[in-house]
Amino acid sequence: MRKYLILLALGFMVLLAGCSEQPSTPAKKTAAAQPVTGQSALYRMYQVARSWAPDANVLKMNSIHLTEVAGDRGKAGAWQATFTSAVKSSARTYTYSVVEGEGNLHEGVFPGPEESWSGPSEKPFLIAAVKVDTDAAYKTALKEAADYDKKNPKQTISFDLARQERFPDPAWRVIWGESAGTAGLSVLVDASTGMYLQTLH
Repeated sequence: MRKYLILLALGFMVLLAGCSEQPSTPAKKTAAAQPVTGQSALYRMYQVARSWAPDANVLKMNSIHLTEVAGDRGKAGAWQATFTSAVKSSARTYTYSVVEGEGNLHEGVFPGPEESWSGPSEKPFLIAAVKVDTDAAYKTALKEAADYDKKNPKQTISFDLARQERFPDPAWRVIWGESAGTAGLSVLVDASTGMYLQTLH
């Protein structure tokens, strides 16, 4: 009888120990950071730039490709834009990134130092002039660069945004390569109307 009671007590203790253990919960999967379009990044930087200068206008913008963010033509993991203020006679560069990056690249909008500006050859423009986004600009450019794209299917697509001397509206420069200086081909697309403007070799 005593052995039976001991065995019963041991079994009860094992049962209690099993009940007290918490079920293991699987670790939450964090979604990979997604690249964003140029217009989306520009508006986010502009919102912060206006707190620096209410009269902020866009001078230029370019895409920054990040190896840790999956590529998507028409988008980028990070962007850099320069805004000007006529009242302050100053310019300021901002970055927007979907992840923390090397150097001075931070997740979200990050301002750079304020610099003097007195109206260089590059002309600023109102953000309202940027009515066409980079994914749409890429599709327009692709129609003009179809043959080149077929020969270079894995080529990185980059973007610059600025006023061009020959055209009244700011233009997206859709670049087959890392930069305009090293690209084999780039196409200008009007950022206000979405119309094809020029192919540059």
